[in-house]
Amino acid sequence: MDPRIQAAAERFAALLEGQLKRIDDMAAQKRLAGRAGAHTPVIGVCGGDGIGPSITSAARAVLESLLQGEAVEFRDIGGLTIERRAACGKAIPDDVLAELKACDVILKGPTTTPRAGDPWPNIESANVAMRKELDLFANVRPVKVPERGIDWVFFRENTEGAYAVGSQGVHVTPDLAVDFTVTTNGGTERIVRQAFEYAEKTGRKRVTAVTKANVIKATDGKFLSIAKEIALEYPGIAFDDWYIDIMTAKLLDEKRRRDFSVFVLPNLYGDILTDEAAELQGGVGTAGSANIGGRYAMFEAIHGSAPRMVEEGRAQYADPTSLLRASVLLLEHIGQAEKAKLLERALDVCALEERRVTVTGRDTGSTGAAFAEYVLETVEKVRI
Repeated sequence: MDPRIQAAAERFAALLEGQLKRIDDMAAQKRLAGRAGAHTPVIGVCGGDGIGPSITSAARAVLESLLQGEAVEFRDIGGLTIERRAACGKAIPDDVLAELKACDVILKGPTTTPRAGDPWPNIESANVAMRKELDLFANVRPVKVPERGIDWVFFRENTEGAYAVGSQGVHVTPDLAVDFTVTTNGGTERIVRQAFEYAEKTGRKRVTAVTKANVIKATDGKFLSIAKEIALEYPGIAFDDWYIDIMTAKLLDEKRRRDFSVFVLPNLYGDILTDEAAELQGGVGTAGSANIGGRYAMFEAIHGSAPRMVEEGRAQYADPTSLLRASVLLLEHIGQAEKAKLLERALDVCALEERRVTVTGRDTGSTGAAFAEYVLETVEKVRI
């Protein structure tokens, strides 16, 4: 055998061993999900890097005000900057991971992921690593524009697909590079079931799977096949499936897009489609994201760390709306549904209706902290 192929085959074998172990770990996580007994929820606040610390502090101020008098604990978690991660050679330094695992829920700012040509080593995305380490298998992203008939909730599989081993591809020769995508029965079953359970619980009548199963036949084919099987267990909910390429077009179809409600889709497609959907709502800065597992949950903005804003001295003008939208999901997750509704309504007034204080990303607009104060003032108004 060509030694180059032999080396690639050995690398592939090691990846497969890791994925088989992950299947066993998933089964163990399912058995151990949840924490026994009543306790005070611990909210870890992890600023990340770039504009992350700025927008995270604004969101934390809002959460602390809303949760004043409630039995919750906030903990600061540092050390997730690109400089620290690069120095450790790890997506998440060991001490930071230990701190994260000591929390129940995490409010997380964006983090920088190295790409080809960057001065940083080829370390895995901190987001991807956190989702895998904490088994945050469901990425939930709502997008709502009532006047345009848009009311969607996306359930993106969070731990598999093209991102599962995204930093572990193989350069077989200088002319040939190969990456991998991963789909398992257990990983697919739990995300599809979560989408249907959510639809049933909230009275939604349609779940749509999005794949490219006509071309990516093994992995996407498995995802779609399992989705169809699970759909049979929910006869009161309509099920259909679309291919990712045409779905990107149908989200822009003003007549057709009104029909969609809940989406379930593999990792990469979910990342792409939810950014497109967020743009219809006003941009990625307007959308929040929940990452849910059996034991832990993490809430974050869906945009990046914007290092250029920091380089230009504009971090304080970053818009915290996406992280505030994520805070709505956090409040719902810890059982504070009424406070979640208050914050959601206040954000609608501030960002979509009044717009008395606006954030532009520059000194032509307000700071993120000033916008957070505006949101809190509005909470008191809508509370009445």
